[in-house]
Amino acid sequence: MAPILETQNLHAYFFTKAGTVRAVNGVDLTLMEGQVLALVGESGSGKTATALAMIGLLPYPGKVVEGEVRYQGEDLLRASESRWREVRGKEISMVFQDAQAALNPTLSIGQQVEELLATHTRLGKRELRARAIELLTQVDLPEPELMLRRYSFHLSGGQCQRVMLSMATALSPRVLIADEPTSNLDVTLQAEMLARLKRLQQEMNTSILLITHDMGVVAQMADEVAVMYAGTIVERAETRLLFRHPSHPYTWALFQALPRLDQRRSLRPLRGTPPDMINLPDQCPFIPRCPKATNVCRLSPRPPLDQGEAGHPVACYNPMLEPQE
Repeated sequence: MAPILETQNLHAYFFTKAGTVRAVNGVDLTLMEGQVLALVGESGSGKTATALAMIGLLPYPGKVVEGEVRYQGEDLLRASESRWREVRGKEISMVFQDAQAALNPTLSIGQQVEELLATHTRLGKRELRARAIELLTQVDLPEPELMLRRYSFHLSGGQCQRVMLSMATALSPRVLIADEPTSNLDVTLQAEMLARLKRLQQEMNTSILLITHDMGVVAQMADEVAVMYAGTIVERAETRLLFRHPSHPYTWALFQALPRLDQRRSLRPLRGTPPDMINLPDQCPFIPRCPKATNVCRLSPRPPLDQGEAGHPVACYNPMLEPQE
């Protein structure tokens, strides 16, 4: 497999009145062709900001201040706006976390779906409408012709999520970024959504960056996992290896807070709170919550992501040694 989308030393900040929020701090990610890469971490770790920076949609007052985002070797951060319009939606698509908020409430569903198709294809008016109906039918939305005339505030959260998925996959993108694609969905709809994503990856060889905090979804979908904390990647490994042996204390703590059907043990909540992203320390930001912090951690700069074994890098001076039971 060859890299299709990658970031190098990506920094994205939000310049607010309260101070500079360092949401993304030197993120290195590599998504291979046909791969499902999961990006996990608790809320506020920088997952969504990283994804939005990768497709040039970081909202004001956010700005990419350093780094590269390469799509098939091309640095998109230096691309023109016309080039971005060619890539976004057609070659790189995104399913946003809050689908109902992502859809335009002043335009009908049909107008939004047809606008996407008209931007990247040469279909006529009747063909656009027929293709839009076909797309909504593929995601099992009832009465697709009537659905095209409705607005996002007429739809449930699950219906909006299906509309968003139909738009994101309409042009068979090479890369799909799915930001919490199963949020606000019941168990049945979650299973359907994941099955559609898996089918897209298998049938069209689409590469998927899956942003989630649900480890069950990660185990079911991902080939590889990158764990994010305080705007940086702290651990990366093949999925089965990460589940068997989480090396960073933060990753280990995430697993300890998960209920297990095959074990009788008390859940261990992750103590403390995430760091203030305006006043990040020079040392490892996980120190105040870490059960294994030592003087080396407190006196040394933030550890780089090159510790640990080959194929399982971890940004920690004192990683966990015992495999997960």
